[in-house]
Amino acid sequence: MNHALRRISLVCLGMFVVLLVNVNVLQVFRANSIAAAPGNIRITVQQEKVQRGEIIAAGGPGPQLVIAVSHQVAGGLYQRHYPEPYVYAPVTGYDSVFGSTTVNGRTGIEKYENAYLAGTAPSLAIHNLRGLFTGKSKQGASVYLTISPKAQAAAYLALKGFGKPAAAVALNPRTGAILAMASYPTFNPNLYTPLSTTQVTKIDNRYNKDPSQPLINRAINPNVAYPPGSTFKIVTSSTAFSTRVVNNPTSTIPAPQFYRLPGSTHVLTNDYNSPCGNGNPQIIFAFTLSCNTAFGKLGAHLSAAALKHRADLFGFNQPLSIPMPVTPSTYPLEADPAFRALSAIGQHNDSVTPLQEAMMAATVANGGSLMRPYLVQQIRAPDQSVVYGASPTSMGQVITPQVAGYMSQMMDSVTHNPNGTAYFAVGPTVTGIDIHGKTGTAQNGRNNSGLDDSVFTCFVTGNGQPIAVGVIVQGGGFGAAAAAPIALQIIRAYLGRQ
Repeated sequence: MNHALRRISLVCLGMFVVLLVNVNVLQVFRANSIAAAPGNIRITVQQEKVQRGEIIAAGGPGPQLVIAVSHQVAGGLYQRHYPEPYVYAPVTGYDSVFGSTTVNGRTGIEKYENAYLAGTAPSLAIHNLRGLFTGKSKQGASVYLTISPKAQAAAYLALKGFGKPAAAVALNPRTGAILAMASYPTFNPNLYTPLSTTQVTKIDNRYNKDPSQPLINRAINPNVAYPPGSTFKIVTSSTAFSTRVVNNPTSTIPAPQFYRLPGSTHVLTNDYNSPCGNGNPQIIFAFTLSCNTAFGKLGAHLSAAALKHRADLFGFNQPLSIPMPVTPSTYPLEADPAFRALSAIGQHNDSVTPLQEAMMAATVANGGSLMRPYLVQQIRAPDQSVVYGASPTSMGQVITPQVAGYMSQMMDSVTHNPNGTAYFAVGPTVTGIDIHGKTGTAQNGRNNSGLDDSVFTCFVTGNGQPIAVGVIVQGGGFGAAAAAPIALQIIRAYLGRQ
């Protein structure tokens, strides 16, 4: 009898120990993860009783625009609303009230500035404490973005008007502030805000099954690799100038009509198999016409380490957040001179985001210094006191001011010289704006539409409103045919030239 009681007592003790350990694990080690779980209705309801802070597009010129706001609904809960949903979806993302196994509760700025928007950031503690004494309900902070409403609207409308998968980014080259970040096709974040798990899951399933992939932010996280095409000749030229392989824009370089890649039977040609001047043109002439043979041969001559180093300085292969994480653009170390020749014209294993395209032009516009891109300008507590303010920072001196001057001169020739690839698209006689740019017609390896990707990067520094723009249109064809006109519409809107 005593033996049986001892066994039962030991079993009960063991069960008690297991229960005690489990309670401690749940309350101490898993408390945060359980609180953040999408299915935790108590936490969800508690969060939705807080008036989430506004998200505001505050980049000039022109008035600010509220692009995310919370409205009170039944039961004293707040529901998120996006007044311009399709235009700003790549920026705001969404705040989904009830997540599920398939729905990410938040994306975009809603996710990466959630602590401020929800009022839980440590810097807001004093403001929450004041609310206890004043009787006011807890409120989140307002997030002011660098986005220019004029530039953003123009970017979205231009992308939508062309109708192909595409994205565009505009930067202030002097600060790194992101003035526009648009992606097409896009989605309606308002469809993620109903107070119903069933509704949210249904719309999420629909968007995820959509072959156009509207949830993808192609501006910073493209779903396919975008080759830079001839826009990479900015990096190749900068490397040649920086290493003194080429002295200045009027220096001549070899440019055969047909260039057989070293150790290969593959022959590189220019568009329509055309010659590049007399076969030994000035580099500015080869850049203006975008001669592949000239820059392919130059790339094979440059050292692999020098090209990779310069690409890294321009932002390739670098982790970046704005605060959303950005898919790194890539340029590998290429020891084989034949492959390096292709990489030098943006047609091997190179890949870029539209943000990277804008960063290349911005570097040239800013005298060779690349400013770190950022999206959040300021965060203000409910009483409008500033709890965060952005400080522009440099990612480094990519090229010397002298080399930046050379590159500016060459990009000017692309748009100002009647022989330039972008002259008839964005030249001053057509637009009345002094744009410096570089086109790219990138062979994408997909050719679903029979056309290459259209790429364009450019900058404007006059009028006291500097802006650099990068655009990529999948299947858009020549860079001057699709990407350049989209960039022009963004610049016109920002400068008030519409």
